[in-house]
Amino acid sequence: MLQTLGHLPMGWLSFTLLAAPAFLAFYMGRNALSTALVSGTAALHSRLNYYGYYAAMCTLVPGLLVLLAYHLLAPASIRAQLSSELPDYMQALSSAELNRYLDKLSEHAGLRHPPDTGNQLFDMASRRLVEIEAIARLIAFLMAGTAMALGYGLAMRRIQPGFRARSHVEFGGRILLFICAGIAVLTTFGIIFSLIFETLLFFSAPGAPTLAGFLFGLDWNAQTGETFGALPLFFGTVMIAVLAMAVAAPIGLMSAIYLSEYASPRLRAWVKPVLELLAGIPTVVYGFFAALILAPVIRSGAEWVNALPFVPDGFLAAQPQSALAAGLIMGIMIIPFVSSLSDDIIQAVPQTLRDGALAVGSTRSETIKQVVLPAALPGIIASFLLAVSRAIGETMIVVMAAGQRAQITLDPTSDLTTVTAQIVALLTGDTEFDSAKTLSAFALGFLLFAVTLIFNLIALRIVRRYQEKYD
Repeated sequence: MLQTLGHLPMGWLSFTLLAAPAFLAFYMGRNALSTALVSGTAALHSRLNYYGYYAAMCTLVPGLLVLLAYHLLAPASIRAQLSSELPDYMQALSSAELNRYLDKLSEHAGLRHPPDTGNQLFDMASRRLVEIEAIARLIAFLMAGTAMALGYGLAMRRIQPGFRARSHVEFGGRILLFICAGIAVLTTFGIIFSLIFETLLFFSAPGAPTLAGFLFGLDWNAQTGETFGALPLFFGTVMIAVLAMAVAAPIGLMSAIYLSEYASPRLRAWVKPVLELLAGIPTVVYGFFAALILAPVIRSGAEWVNALPFVPDGFLAAQPQSALAAGLIMGIMIIPFVSSLSDDIIQAVPQTLRDGALAVGSTRSETIKQVVLPAALPGIIASFLLAVSRAIGETMIVVMAAGQRAQITLDPTSDLTTVTAQIVALLTGDTEFDSAKTLSAFALGFLLFAVTLIFNLIALRIVRRYQEKYD
């Protein structure tokens, strides 16, 4: 029995335990006053559904809190209990070795029918782990059931014709919304604090550079843990982002002008969704296209330029991977960001401005150039900044098409690397999270986060000014 309970999926068990009593409580709470409503013997403060919602809420919340506490506290308690039952020579292992052993036990015990490994101690410990998990689940279910029964009983005692069920239910809804908003805020702060903590560990690790050396160093060789000059990485990031915006900005803006000012409503309804499909294509598909099709074409073109008689030898690098290939395909990817946001901004320009310009004899093109675009300029700039942030944070296209060499060069046909590509390279494979090599990825991530945040704040500030002007 315990073995079966230990192998059952905890998610479905929890859902069944919570959902079935909650539905029953809703039914009972809703029907508790139905007789009084039909007979007209008492005036109800709230509708019947609110009494049902209140009973379901009082039943569901206590059980949910108990199971949440189980999910937070039980794993560590189960591992501690199993560790205390292991032989003395196993408990004498280091913390890392004991944790690896317990991880293997958990993986083996999680199998539906775990096979015998031939190691008697391991097999016995695996079965014991299942038993401990089953006992912990049984205790949690009993406690949750008891809490839900008490909550249901309290709710049914309070349900009376004059009880303000709607006010309590709405208060519970506000609490739920506040918790959801708090989770989002706490997650953001958790990400920031984790990046800051790991970044401080990096600068205090042996062999780590100074802050000035990290920001302005010209040599990056983190794989060997020797040099950590991040300037070449940010140069490559900026160069590829500039190439991407050179494609996305004009095409996206012109598309937005056409869709908002020239296209018919029927054509607009077809073209805009098709254009926005570019944002839904996985970045790995863009990466394959850049690496297999665009990069060879760019290399062939660079070799043709180098073969011209008046061009110096080696004028263009003509590498198999290049910043130009990554930048061009990334520009195509972020066209929908520019076009969709710019189109919405242009559409928000008051029609009275257009009518006034046309009334004094301006043509449609003059109205767009001299009235609409200047009025929409703050929003258009904001869309550009948001697109730049998207380009700076792109990873897969850069990994597949731009290369991995950290260098500073103005040759777009040369291979370059970016901050995100180096973060991927540093955190893949067998890594030690206490070495300067691995911790440098967190320092890069924090710096990239700060740069992207600045761009987003600038964009939001511009949009806010725009909205204050025309709302």
